[in-house]
Amino acid sequence: MKAQTLLRIARPTNDLDAVIAFYKVGLGLSELYRFEQHEGFDGVMLGRPGESYHLEFTRAHGHDAGRAPSKENLLVFYFPLRSEWEAAISRMQNRGYCPVQPFNPFWETHGVTFEDCDGYRVVLQNSNWPDE
Repeated sequence: MKAQTLLRIARPTNDLDAVIAFYKVGLGLSELYRFEQHEGFDGVMLGRPGESYHLEFTRAHGHDAGRAPSKENLLVFYFPLRSEWEAAISRMQNRGYCPVQPFNPFWETHGVTFEDCDGYRVVLQNSNWPDE
């Protein structure tokens, strides 16, 4: 059964190639869809096939997207299995992405934080999301 997309997180970037490298090559997400020159925009959707979310990154020609407004703009990915968490961290570091100090010390407990070219941060957290 194919999962229905329930959530798309979309944001602009000035450097689509660098963002794709960070999230696709570094983080290991798959390219789900790409478009070019759609009313002045280029974009890509990245995610994991079968999951109910994806990330959309767009570049508007002639427009400055700016940088993240704060160091607390986070995407948090939960890796319950330590081996998968360690593999994700290694993949990021092997591609030249270095961990950064999180603004909120909570994310140091079981996580590692990385920052993309636009200043947005991704936390790789070695835990489960607490189901209630």
